[in-house]
Amino acid sequence: MRIGALLLGGLIALAPEATLARRRSTPHHPGHHHRIKRDPEQRRRFMQQHPCPSTGHKSGACPGYVVDHVIPLKRGGRDHPSNMQWQTNEEAREKDRWE
Repeated sequence: MRIGALLLGGLIALAPEATLARRRSTPHHPGHHHRIKRDPEQRRRFMQQHPCPSTGHKSGACPGYVVDHVIPLKRGGRDHPSNMQWQTNEEAREKDRWE
């Protein structure tokens, strides 16, 4: 009985270190494979307030533009219309290079 308790105590003592090792190997921010979940309702609300620059429509496709988060979600920005802006496809590609 005493040996079992010692083994269990040893495993518990090692557990925090194993957890830290696992955390170190995990990326700190999501890459393109681990996208942050976005709320489509927030994008719709943004488009209602700011129609597409190329078509003037408040819904549907917006050729040549994307909705961009001013402060990226992966950097703590909110998924809210107040943190969104229209961005040309070219500007989005450039921003993606350094972001």
